This record gives sequence, structure tokens and C-alpha cells, in this order.
Amino acid sequence: MNSQSPEPFAVIVMGVSGCGKSTVGALLAHSLGAQFIEGDQFHPAENVSKMAAGQPLTDEDRYGWLHVLSNQLKLAHNSQQSVVMSCSALRESYRDILRLGAPNAWLVYLHASFDVLNERVTARSHQYMPASLLHSQLATLEPPAKGPRVLSYEVTTPAADIVVAVKTELLGH
Repeated sequence: MNSQSPEPFAVIVMGVSGCGKSTVGALLAHSLGAQFIEGDQFHPAENVSKMAAGQPLTDEDRYGWLHVLSNQLKLAHNSQQSVVMSCSALRESYRDILRLGAPNAWLVYLHASFDVLNERVTARSHQYMPASLLHSQLATLEPPAKGPRVLSYEVTTPAADIVVAVKTELLGH
């Protein structure tokens, strides 16, 4: 993307629980002057209840939520607003749904070893995402294929450094 371009952009910061999607996404949006959308805030009450009870979501549980997020991306694009969204986007089919709203979206895939992720999720308090769901998320995860709009970062890299690297890729300098 050229910094001279008036075209709005979309970035989806993705990965399993505890990888830092919300932290990196919010920092990146602020740094770029873009809207930040926290994908978890759009989960329906049924999904939140299920996760809070330690039950993994099924594909069917996620589809409505993903379509709502896709619509949020489309609304941002239609209003000429650049957007950064945090969303687990664990499967390629989920990312395909998100791309319905933002066909040229960049993916920022945050990843780490199980031990690093487990340490992070057990050390934090989350409204409804217990550490026990990490296993199911990792089992569901289909890492994105390397491509021109796919950036991948190990989460032991400081969030601020990831933001600088992503911003450099997006703006081309």
C-alpha cells in the first residue's frame, strides 16, 4: 500500500487466545489513525455463555458472528474509513467470510508456542475466555498461507515492534 493512496485499508489481527490480538490491534489502529474493532465485542450472548462455561465454539456458532464482523469491515470501507480488527479468524473459511467485507484485507498472524500462549492465558483474566479453551483453539487453527497480504509475527516480539513492522509493510517505508 502506498502512503499517498486515499484508499482505505483493512487489517485483521488474528490468532488464538492469548496471542495479543487486542493489544497489537489497538496499538496498530492508533498508530495508523484507523478505527479499531475488537471482534470479541460482537459475539452473541449464546457464544459468550458457551465459552464462559468452557465449551469450545463450533463452526456453526462462529458463522453468524463472522458475518457480523464482515459487515463491520464493509461498513468501514463504504465510509472510506481504514480499520484494524482483532479476530481469531482460526480457519481459512472464517477468513473467507471476513474477506467478503474487505477483499483486500491484510492479515497479521500472531503466533507462539503452546507454552508461551498457555502462560499468557493463565496469567490474565478474561471476561469469558478460560485458559482451558486454548487447546480447542489450537486444534481448530489453520495458519494462513504465506502470501502478499499475510504478515506473521512471533508474539515474544514486543507489541510495539510488531506495530512498527506492520506499519512499514502497509505504508511501504
